[in-house]
Amino acid sequence: MAAKRLAAAAAAALAILATASPASASVSPGTASVSPGDNALNWAEAHALGCWYSYGGTSCSPGYDCSGLVSTAVDDADRIWLGRTTAEMLHSSHLVRTSSPQRGDLAFFYGGSHVEFVTVWAHTTFGAHDTGTRVGWLDWYSWPAGTSFYYIRS
Repeated sequence: MAAKRLAAAAAAALAILATASPASASVSPGTASVSPGDNALNWAEAHALGCWYSYGGTSCSPGYDCSGLVSTAVDDADRIWLGRTTAEMLHSSHLVRTSSPQRGDLAFFYGGSHVEFVTVWAHTTFGAHDTGTRVGWLDWYSWPAGTSFYYIRS
């Protein structure tokens, strides 16, 4: 089921990207109006798209897990260390809870055990989803109960 959802989301994302990529439409890095989360999502889309999921992974080889992708992207793009695991991230002073998530904010699912980046598309995230899948976009159709959102501050 997750593989079918991922494939459908990837196909839809590729169709949209053919006309306008949110990464290419955003403000270039180094501009004051770009948020740390947007910088990190731009980095993740440019460097991790298509890499395999690998539990405990923090690079494209052997792969990323959800928190490995987020922590690496935020650290490489913004030099902000959130922590390596979702539990560490949720205790980071760099995350602030929000009720109106924007592109680059983080969505924590399932009691905080999974994290992905929020995109500009409704209920769509970018991240490392699950074993046997590749890093990319995923349409959740609706947010699972208990989903919490955080923006990243410097």
